[in-house]
Amino acid sequence: MLTHEQYQRYQNEGYVILKGFLTEQETAHFRDSARDDLRRQAEAGETMQKGDKAGNTTLLKMWYEAADDVYGYVARDERLVTIAQQIIGKDTYLYSHKMTMKEPRKGGAWEWHQDYGYWYQNKCLSPEMLSIWISLDKSVKENGCLQVLKGSHKLGRIDHVRVDGQTVVDEEYLNAAIERFPLVYAEMEPGDALIFDCNLLHRSDANTSDMPRWGYIASYNAVENEPFRKVRDYGHFQVLKQVPAGTLLTAKSKVPA
Repeated sequence: MLTHEQYQRYQNEGYVILKGFLTEQETAHFRDSARDDLRRQAEAGETMQKGDKAGNTTLLKMWYEAADDVYGYVARDERLVTIAQQIIGKDTYLYSHKMTMKEPRKGGAWEWHQDYGYWYQNKCLSPEMLSIWISLDKSVKENGCLQVLKGSHKLGRIDHVRVDGQTVVDEEYLNAAIERFPLVYAEMEPGDALIFDCNLLHRSDANTSDMPRWGYIASYNAVENEPFRKVRDYGHFQVLKQVPAGTLLTAKSKVPA
């Protein structure tokens, strides 16, 4: 659960970073398990590829439910669930969870957007939603850490348009927002967590370093705010079966068949 100070910072700035959210042991287990599994899936063509306008590619894996594996155990970990429920203030469920994989010298940029810019189009009526982004690697400017416009969540939802395969904020409104709100590079250590509002403007640069930059994102929604019409295979209500903190350590690496 967030402290009073952390909660107020989230409300005022649209995000808060929690240092050492996962322990070193948990982070190493999660990272090593995911690396083995998802790199194997990428080689088999079982992950998505999201390109940027420069031709770089970020690998993406999304799960539509929280299974009894390392990814599902993190999504259902009581530490994440308690924070989501605290902030949303209503019965909450897991909207989606995914891994973004910016490999060295390859990982592409994500342009400025709000998550609710997507989720509104997915028929979620209200912005009673948030994400928890956990860094599995050191995340710094050089390898494309998240950037946020501090306080920009107070603008509410801004119109988004489709450009170069990405859904991005309308340029005129973006330029005005950049003039008004300070840009922050959310640099993080492995195991740190960034909790952020669904209307917070954020982006990331391409990975120009020799370091990978993998991040796991669990997104939560108010139960009463589930999409009113199905336009995606994910995001629909499923009972959130919370697990004790650290359950991810019981998940074993997947062995190829």
